[in-house]
Amino acid sequence: MDFRDHARVTGTALKHWLIAQLQDSAAVACLWLIGLLIIRVPWAPLWAVLAAVLQFIPHLGPVMALAGPAFAAVVSGGFMRMIYVFILYAVVAVVDGLVLQPYLMKRTARVPIWASILAPIILGMIFSFWGVLLAAPLLAVVYAYRARNKERHNPPVEILPPSR
Repeated sequence: MDFRDHARVTGTALKHWLIAQLQDSAAVACLWLIGLLIIRVPWAPLWAVLAAVLQFIPHLGPVMALAGPAFAAVVSGGFMRMIYVFILYAVVAVVDGLVLQPYLMKRTARVPIWASILAPIILGMIFSFWGVLLAAPLLAVVYAYRARNKERHNPPVEILPPSR
């Protein structure tokens, strides 16, 4: 296996991861937008776009995305509206972490759901922030090489027509 082959496999895996991440960010933005519109938080589209952009920063990004809507909720509707924003954040975080991200990684990067849930936890315990940050793209690359090796050792069988 030469350098070009490694670069192709790794590049394709990272492209699939990026596609999954972009889809996840768009889904999170939709969840935030719908929730903030229901709660009637001012500037809901802005907060939803900000949440989508910050979704690329694991664990810290979603918390940073919470600050703007929480402040806007307090200013516009008081303490109770801010509590609703916190509840919305919890719902979005659970749906995203346990449903959306694992599903999208499985669909686009061919990473099993169990691996996309466990890898950030395990790598986070070992390498703290950097382990969590790099878990998803590393998984995409590892499973791309695994699929390539499986394909290499089990080539498709060509069925020949019967001879007369």
